[in-house]
Amino acid sequence: MYFSERGSHCFSVTVPSLFSFAVLCFDSWMLPLPQTRLQAPLTFTSQALRMARTWVCLAGAVFFLSCLVLHSRFCGSLVSRTFSFHISWRMEDPLFRLDLGWPKNSEYFTGATFCVAVDSLNGLVYVAQRGDDIPKVLVFSEDGYFLRAWNYTVDTPHGMFVSGTPYEQSVWITDVGSGPYGHTVKKYNSLGDLVQVLGTPGKKGTGLNPLQFDNPAELYVDDTGEIYIVDGDGGLNNRLVKLSQDFMILWLRGENGTGPAKFNIPHSVTLDSVGRVWVADRGNKRLQVFDKDTGEWLGAWDNCFTEEGPSAVRFTPDGRYLIVAQLNLSRLSLLAAPPSGSIGDCTVVSTIQLADEVLPHLLEVDRKTGAVYVAEIGAKQIQKYVPWHSRTPALGA
Repeated sequence: MYFSERGSHCFSVTVPSLFSFAVLCFDSWMLPLPQTRLQAPLTFTSQALRMARTWVCLAGAVFFLSCLVLHSRFCGSLVSRTFSFHISWRMEDPLFRLDLGWPKNSEYFTGATFCVAVDSLNGLVYVAQRGDDIPKVLVFSEDGYFLRAWNYTVDTPHGMFVSGTPYEQSVWITDVGSGPYGHTVKKYNSLGDLVQVLGTPGKKGTGLNPLQFDNPAELYVDDTGEIYIVDGDGGLNNRLVKLSQDFMILWLRGENGTGPAKFNIPHSVTLDSVGRVWVADRGNKRLQVFDKDTGEWLGAWDNCFTEEGPSAVRFTPDGRYLIVAQLNLSRLSLLAAPPSGSIGDCTVVSTIQLADEVLPHLLEVDRKTGAVYVAEIGAKQIQKYVPWHSRTPALGA
C-alpha cells in the first residue's frame, strides 16, 4: 500500500500471465523454421536461429523474474504468498508506504482506536481507545514500542492533540461521553495528570460563558498556544471556536446548516502554513477554510467528496499536500494544497483504498519525520505510513 504522485502507469503481472508467456515462447520455439526452396534439412544457420529463439525466451523470463524480485524488494508485494504482482513505471516517486513493523506490541490495542496524536519533539505517539475496563490512553515510541498507559478521568475519547515545548508537553483530549468527564476538552501532562478542563464536565450545552460543549470532535493547538476546536460530532453545536492561550474566546463561527460557514458535523480541524484554518465538514461533504486571525470564511472544497465527506484532515510537514480520511469508504486521499491567497478547486493527487470496514476515523502527521498515523476504529488499530525514502523497511522487505 502506498501513496504516489498522479501520472503513474501500472499493469499487473500474475502467474497465469507468466504461464502464457512461457507457452508463447514454447510455441515460438516449435514453429517450423524457414526451409530453402529445395526443402533441405536444417543447416547451421537454422540451428543458430533456433538457438537465438531459445535465448530470447530465456532472456524474457529472466526479465520478468527480475522485475518481480525488484518490485517485491522495493514496492512491497508479497511474492511468495500471493503470486500476484504489480510492476509500476512512475513519473514521480511514491510518497508514502505502509510500515508493517509498527507497532511492535499491537496486543495493547484492546478497544476501538478513535484517535492518535504525535509528540514530534520527543518521538512519542499517543493513542486513545474506547472500551470497558481497558486503558484509555496508550503511549508508544515512534519505533512502535509500548511504553505506558493511563486511564485517569478519560470517559469516551474522540479526538486528541499534543502540543508543547522541549520542556513541557501537553496532551489534549476531547471527550464525548455522558459520564462525569464527558462533553469536555481536557489538557493532560505527558504522564496523564489532569491539568485543565474546558467545558462543563458531564453536561452538554451551548453556552459561551462559561463555555460549554456537546460532543467536541477534535482540536488543534498552534505554535503560539492558540486553540481551535470543532464542536459538534452529532450534538447540539455545529461550530468552530478559537481560544486564546488563557482560554478566552477570540472568535466563533458556525451553526447547523449547509451554507458558507455553517456546518453539519464539523469533525476535524487543522492549520496550514499561511494562516488558514481547514475544517472537515463531514456531513456537508466538504472542507471549509477560514482566516486564522479574523475567522473570515475563505471558501470550501466539495468536488473531491461526492461520495462521502472527510472525517480527518492534516497537512504534510512541507505544506504541499493535505491528507484526508473518509470513514465509511475506508479511504485515504492526498490532495494538492493551494497556494497562498487562493483556495481554488480540490485536486486529488493520490488515494489509498483500505480494506472494507477498516474505518479510518482520525489521523495525525509527525511534523519532524513526516510519518502519517491513522486511527482505524473498524480494524481497532493504528497504522503508520512513512515517507517513501525513509529507512523504515517496506512491505515484504
